[in-house]
Amino acid sequence: MSDQFLSSPHNHNGSSVSTMMLRVCLAIVPGLLTYIWFFGFGILIQCLLSITFALCCEYLVLKIRKLPVALFLQDGSAVVTGLLFALCVSPFTSWWINLSGIAFAIIIAKHLYGGLGQNPFNPAMAGYVFVLLCFPSQMNVWPISAELSNNSLTLTHYISAIFSTVPSNLDAISGATALSHLKSQLGLMSMVSEIQTDPIFGQYAGYGWEWVNLSYLLGGIALLMLRVIKWQIPVSVILSMFFIGMVFNIFDGDIYASPLFHLCSGGTLLCAFFIATDPVSASTTAKGRLLYGSLIGLLAYLIRIWGAYPDGIAFAILIANACVPLIDHYTRPRVLGESRS
Repeated sequence: MSDQFLSSPHNHNGSSVSTMMLRVCLAIVPGLLTYIWFFGFGILIQCLLSITFALCCEYLVLKIRKLPVALFLQDGSAVVTGLLFALCVSPFTSWWINLSGIAFAIIIAKHLYGGLGQNPFNPAMAGYVFVLLCFPSQMNVWPISAELSNNSLTLTHYISAIFSTVPSNLDAISGATALSHLKSQLGLMSMVSEIQTDPIFGQYAGYGWEWVNLSYLLGGIALLMLRVIKWQIPVSVILSMFFIGMVFNIFDGDIYASPLFHLCSGGTLLCAFFIATDPVSASTTAKGRLLYGSLIGLLAYLIRIWGAYPDGIAFAILIANACVPLIDHYTRPRVLGESRS
């Protein structure tokens, strides 16, 4: 039976916020491990830093607001926010940029609106956009897969880049992402087929990134099977991006990359299953979730093609978050006996 028609009485299924957050963290593990395999342990350092900063900021705000610290720290929401933020930034991101983004996410995007359950915008994406706008050059240095680099990606490289106050020489092991490289080369009038002969590209997307996204897909399927998330948002995000990508690719394949490239690049599948499905900032109705997910996929593609930033996922999510009240208002199911007028 559709969740539009469920009515009381209800039986509690035994789940809790902390249980849901734990399952989300576990589902991310395959993607995280694949990320480490291709690009080194820098992302693990970023995850540990982000989670630590998130817990510290959460503790500080809870103390200031005189709320029960142990209760809210144990719900796992701060951990998930830190983890998602870390997976969006470059593994070479300086610790102070990480701290700035997490502080904005927890203090401004979450607690300024009242805390968990009351924030209209996804905190992790708000924090990411904040540092992306404030520190664009520092956020645009990404690792090259060890198999494509003359030097192996060691912990020393990452520790030097993250904690050193002196800029590190990362030229041999860093570069642009596939999305950034494609966008810049298209601006130089190169064709997609020519651009994708570069070694940083794999079969469908950036070398290594297609496998990272596939791992996120596996984790997302696990969340669907465990009923942690509902199917409407991830399916509509994926289908909307696929179909608009297919239309433009058919129109001119020399300028517009294939839809599979967009699905397997950047944070598309991480967004579809782990970020866009945030139960607080996402749409709450069945039809609304379909519209919400479709809007994210459409906006992300348009920003990638014509926007200033190569991956428009975070901006698309925040814009869609702002549209949620309107979407929910017009997709609210009628109450039994309610007039259509």
